[in-house]
Amino acid sequence: MPVAAAKRQTQLATELYNAREQTEDLFSVLTPPYLYERPIAERHRVVFYIGHLEAFDYVQVCREGLGQKSKEPELDELFRAGIDPDSDHLPADTADDWPSLDIVRQYVANARQAVDEALDSAPESAVQMALEHRLMHLETLAYMWHNFDYRAKRSPHQESADAGGSAAETTNEWRTVSEGRALLGKARDGSFGWDNEYDEHQVPVAEFKIQKFKVTNGDYLKFVQAGAARPHFWAEHGRKLYLRGMFAEIPLPLDWPVYVTQQEASSYAAWIGRALPTEAQFHRAAFETPGGETRRYPWGDSQPSAALGNFDFRRWDPESVYASPENKSAWGVRQLTGNGWEWTQTLFRPFDGFAPSPSYPGYSANFFDNDHYVIKGGSPRTAARLLRRSFRNWFRADYPYVYATFRCVEN
Repeated sequence: MPVAAAKRQTQLATELYNAREQTEDLFSVLTPPYLYERPIAERHRVVFYIGHLEAFDYVQVCREGLGQKSKEPELDELFRAGIDPDSDHLPADTADDWPSLDIVRQYVANARQAVDEALDSAPESAVQMALEHRLMHLETLAYMWHNFDYRAKRSPHQESADAGGSAAETTNEWRTVSEGRALLGKARDGSFGWDNEYDEHQVPVAEFKIQKFKVTNGDYLKFVQAGAARPHFWAEHGRKLYLRGMFAEIPLPLDWPVYVTQQEASSYAAWIGRALPTEAQFHRAAFETPGGETRRYPWGDSQPSAALGNFDFRRWDPESVYASPENKSAWGVRQLTGNGWEWTQTLFRPFDGFAPSPSYPGYSANFFDNDHYVIKGGSPRTAARLLRRSFRNWFRADYPYVYATFRCVEN
């Protein structure tokens, strides 16, 4: 193996080991009696995910990557794939339908040993896929944990509700983005990408205006006071509103982004006479410049860091939309990366040139169903390597558990 490739493989292995440690830390937040419960009706019980992460690693690295024959095919199949049912077709399994925790943990140990022994010879793309898949689940599992009763969780640390926003910035002004192109997708340059990211292409975008900041709880409160339903992440006690944080309820922070469904975001936008951005409009506002250059990130080409935003597991909950002033695009639009994914009005569909991944053909294709919408940008629990410009995420329009907010456009 060439020296450069060997170094990349070693770095990937280190990242995978670190992500495993994060996985263990995340599962340790839950007290053991809750590992067989299902806090989100549309998802598997927690125990499934303990096995799933290792099953996926084993299948991609050892079975698909190196052609090895599985020693535990039944457990591989049991833990192979997650689910995404609509609200009319929910899973009906019971806790007794799942193996004991001892069996699951032994499976985890066996799978990890097999993967570790294969890392030096496995295709780099297989290890990349295993790593990013695990990092995605570190976020989606946080959605599940968020819906457990507080007595089920042990807080690893406390974080302040004061996120350092500027009290002087209280209006959400509109920023004009001139007519031009948006560069979407990923070039086939040899670096890793998921199948739905390809191919790179340009989309013409007419001039539009976009809100400088994400829509806040305070903004959305006016909509609720006008008769809209309370968002999933809000609670009300004694006629006072609270935010359901990961480890405690706090008085509703009016300057934090509101987390809502795509349907709720669309309804709010219509209520103020505006619309949600398209995927192309988001890209133009986030990554393009008045001079015609394309940035790697909204703030430029420097790597993501804690000083630039609320992402990469820096916080469990949001922070003020006025925080991280350096996290702004060339058009002066703030926090287009981090502090909450942003809903678009774009249905999740393939780009021209799409081809399913041979080792994971259902990753994207199973969701090209006109029921899922693209979200962009990243949340507090989104890993830094998933903040790349071409990365696409998607959920059903009525799914309320995502750390997803929005901003409006005026066309």
